[in-house]
Amino acid sequence: MSDHQNVTTENKEPKWVKTLVDYGPLVAFFITYWKTDDLIDATKVIMATTAAAILISLIITRKLPIMPLVTAAVIGIFGGLTIYLNDETFIKMKPTIIQAAFALILGVGVLLKKVWLKHLFGGAMKMPDAAWRTLTIRFIGFFLFSAALNEIVWRTQSTDLWVNFKVFGLLILTFGFIATQMPFMSKHMIDDEDKNDA
Repeated sequence: MSDHQNVTTENKEPKWVKTLVDYGPLVAFFITYWKTDDLIDATKVIMATTAAAILISLIITRKLPIMPLVTAAVIGIFGGLTIYLNDETFIKMKPTIIQAAFALILGVGVLLKKVWLKHLFGGAMKMPDAAWRTLTIRFIGFFLFSAALNEIVWRTQSTDLWVNFKVFGLLILTFGFIATQMPFMSKHMIDDEDKNDA
C-alpha cells in the first residue's frame, strides 16, 4: 500500500509546472511591455518564454500539454509575422485565433460524439458524457464570445488598453465563466464512493 502511494506521488505532476506553462509567458509579456512600451519586444519575450515553459513541462512531466502546445503554435506563427513584418496587428489577432481554434476543436469533438473536454480536464472531475457535452457546448460559446471581444477591443482601442485586456481582461473573463459553471459541474459530478456503492 505504501509503495503504491509512493508511485502515485512520484507520477503526480507538480502544480507549479501547470502554473508556469499557463501564466509564466503571459506575466513575462506584460512586464516586458510595461517596461519597454514596445509590443514587438514583448512579442519576442512571450515567444521565447512559451517555448521554454513547454520544454520545462516536457522534461518534468514527460508529456506535452495539448492546449499550451496549440497556443505555442499560434504564438509562433503570429508572433513570427509580427516580428518579421514589424506589424503589431498579427500579435493582436493571436487571442482571436486561439479562442476560435479551441471552439473549432471542441466543436469537431461534439460532431464526432467525442468528449474531448473531459480529457483536457485531466480526469480532475467525473461526470456523465451527456453533462460533458453540455459543458463543451458552453465552452464553445465562451471561446467564440472571447474571440469576438478581442477583435472589438484591438480594432477600436489603444494598444495599452488591449494589452491590459489580453493579460487581465481575458483571464478574469475565463475565471468568471468557469465560476458560473461550477454549480452545473457540482450537480453532475460522480462520486467514486457513489459509483462503487452502485
